[in-house]
Amino acid sequence: MKLKVFRYDGESGESRYDSFEIESGPGMTVLSALFKVQDELDDSLAFRYSCRGAVCGSCGMLINKVPRLACRTQAESLLKGEGQVKLRPFPGMEETADWDPETEVLVEPLPNLAKIKDLIVDMDKFFEFYRAVEPTFKPASETPEKERLMDHEAVSELEKYTNCVLCASCVGSCPISGREEEFLGPAALAKLYRFHIDPREADDDSRLLLANSKSGWWGCEFNANCKAVCPKGVPPILGIGKARREIQKLGKEPK
Repeated sequence: MKLKVFRYDGESGESRYDSFEIESGPGMTVLSALFKVQDELDDSLAFRYSCRGAVCGSCGMLINKVPRLACRTQAESLLKGEGQVKLRPFPGMEETADWDPETEVLVEPLPNLAKIKDLIVDMDKFFEFYRAVEPTFKPASETPEKERLMDHEAVSELEKYTNCVLCASCVGSCPISGREEEFLGPAALAKLYRFHIDPREADDDSRLLLANSKSGWWGCEFNANCKAVCPKGVPPILGIGKARREIQKLGKEPK
């Protein structure tokens, strides 16, 4: 199996593509293939990983032009043309010279985030936007004797958004994040909406209005790439759309 891997030197700013041929086996993931390259062919190859179980979100990469988690992406299935995802154009989606998708797996860093080295990107801005939405539970009442109860419907709605693993795949595929530097992005907005609808929090509009701007709810153009690439099925655009409708009912749209 062949891997075509983006290489980047943060000190010189120079970039290139290196091709590696490795022996593949049943169930080999793209992350496993990268480890094989690092162990056997080039120990200078840099990439992030942690849990290897699609829980931590560390290994988000652009794989065959789709943001994915390397640890859950089967390498051989890509060569068979499986797992294709239809996406709206975004930075990084442009054609890579001399790449043959039928014979090579293409691995590149996530778009819309500054490159540090090879497949490693700078997540500082991503987490700056994440912290900006105050992603911590703010209970509306004193601590109860036992627990705060929620009905099943509320739990089901919350679970759509709590599954986010902060891999930044949604941001990497978002045309707006690639164009507008101050756009909070789908991950942060999905997290904000999750806290807004939590029935255990204060029943007011403070969460909703936190992103009532062109860099927040109103910056989204509903391209839907975020929902299509999310490895956990989180639908940021649904929350963003509902938040905007609520703000319109309040008559507080930004001017």
